[in-house]
This record gives sequence, structure tokens and C-alpha cells, in this order.
Amino acid sequence: MSPVPFSGEPGAGRAQPSWSTGSWLPPRRHDRSGRRFTAGLAAGATALVTLAVLAVAVLTSGNSPGTGAGSLPWPAEGQTSVVVEGLGAHGDLGTRGERPPVPIASVTKVMTAYVILRDRPLRAGEDGPLVTVDRTAANESVSGVESSVPVREGMRLSERQLLELLLIPSGNNIARLLARWNAGSQEAFVTKMNRAARDLGMRHTTYTGASGIEPTTTSTSADQLRLARRVMRDEVFRTIVAMPSTTVPGVPGTIRNTNTLLGTASVIGLKTGSSTPAGGALMWAATASDKDGRDRLILGVVLHQRAGTDPRQGLRAALATSHALIEGVRRWLSTTSSGTP
Repeated sequence: MSPVPFSGEPGAGRAQPSWSTGSWLPPRRHDRSGRRFTAGLAAGATALVTLAVLAVAVLTSGNSPGTGAGSLPWPAEGQTSVVVEGLGAHGDLGTRGERPPVPIASVTKVMTAYVILRDRPLRAGEDGPLVTVDRTAANESVSGVESSVPVREGMRLSERQLLELLLIPSGNNIARLLARWNAGSQEAFVTKMNRAARDLGMRHTTYTGASGIEPTTTSTSADQLRLARRVMRDEVFRTIVAMPSTTVPGVPGTIRNTNTLLGTASVIGLKTGSSTPAGGALMWAATASDKDGRDRLILGVVLHQRAGTDPRQGLRAALATSHALIEGVRRWLSTTSSGTP
């Protein structure tokens, strides 16, 4: 993981999809306590738009989205998987690119959150039990070699607050703190993560840590898409990943979400990842209407973008290619009926 410098913050009424008993659309946001992020990982708006336009021009190879999954602007490198919920087999847009497991960096934290919420579920609006920040997490908060969140030994933070600090600014020290709180040690928690992966049918996934900093944590886009489909059923998780920012009690300023696509192309959340071995990675969730006007949830995973380069460069590539792909899927969906065979 690259170091993450902190800075101060300078279709209603449509039918819901049948795959979930609750709405997958994020509730109206309310800021409980401020919040802040790392400017270092965020691409500038102009650069992102430029990269997205280039991605569409290069990757569509002259085909127009809307005629089928093959005409979508799939990334030219790495691996990508996409599904539109509620359309059955027709909504499974498949996987493109290399298939072997690759490092996934902080996308790992989605499984960390899944295991925490599975073992200690939270209801909407519930903060959950308080967790005491230990010396290890406090010492790791000043790391210059990985993304971390500034916390002090002895601080008492709720489960909900820690999940926000895990998923929004991508705190590695918070991931390991949650692992120790849940299972007694990170090693014991990793055993739970791998067991959960097996239970979800993620046959090509191996977790070796709770944060994703280890390059030995590997997976495929198809496996991570399985996880996305399951974890997005959790209302608390959906709400957190849709938040643009959060705060650390006692620390001035806000921490902004590393997912800079939030609020663009109807993106409603999920998780970034970046490291030199992993390149850029993004698990994303977006919404769009089909031809019949029904809102659909679109989920995708883009892995291994510009692997071997600077993590910021890789993340910019993952954000840009994902943006182009989401727009392509939305256009395709607008021509697709609910009853399309």
C-alpha cells in the first residue's frame, strides 16, 4: 500500500429488484461526525474524465455499447467481472481478461467487513459495541509505508465507527484491530476469512491478512464479484460504502472516501485497492434503469490495472476504466427489457 497523507476537507418510486428483501439504494446520508480522506490517492476530476474518454475510445474497438456485453468498453488489461442484478442469466455480463488469481490490495477489506458484520450484525442506525484501541493499532497509525488512520491507545470506538474507518479511508491498522477484536489475533481472523470465502464459493481466493497489504492475498474478479453480491445485501455495509467522508473523534478535519467515483455515473459505493503488486483495483456498485424503467443494481470488479507501477497510477487507471465500463453498462441496460430472454 502506498502511504496515505491526510488533509482537511477544502429514481424514486420505481420498483425494487427481487434479489433482496430490502432496498439496495443507499439511504439519505447524514453526517454523524465529520470525516476525512487522503488526497494523495484521488485523481483530479479533469484527469479522470480524460482517462475515461481515452478508455472508451481505445477499448470499445469501434463497437457501440448497447448491442451486447461483447461491445462494452472492457478494460484492456487485468481482469473484470460484471453483473446486473434482477435479470437472471441475461444480467451476467461475464468476465474478461486474465483469469489467474492476482493480488487485490485493499479490496481485501470487503471480506474483513463481511466477516465482522456476519459475526456481530448491526441494525440500521445501531453503533454496536465499543472497541478499545490497543497500542499496536495506535503505533501503526503513524506508519509511513501503508494507509492508516490516526487513533490513540485507549480510545473507545464503536463497531460502526471502526467499519467506517476501515472502508472509507482504508485504514490498515483498523483492519488488523478489528481482526484482533473479533478473533483474538489476525491469524485466527484470516482463518475465518478463508472459511467464509469457501462458503461463498470463492474457490480461487486466498486471504493472508485482514488489510490487503500482503501481496500473497490473491483472488479473481469473478470471486470478488460473488462477495460483492452477498455483502451488498447488508444495509449497514451499503450505507457505509456510500458515505463520501467520515471523521476520527478528536482529530480535526474529515477523511474522504478513496472511491472518487461516488456520486458519478450513479455509483453508490464499494471499495478501492492499490499497491505496486496489485496495481489498481476497484469493486464498484452503481444503479441504472432498464428499458422498462425498473431500477437495477450493477456490480463490478476491476483488478490488476497498471500492476507493477506506482499505486496511485494504478488506482487512477482502475477508476477511469471502471467509469467507462459503468457508463457502457448503463447504456446497454437502457436498451434491455426486464423480460429479455
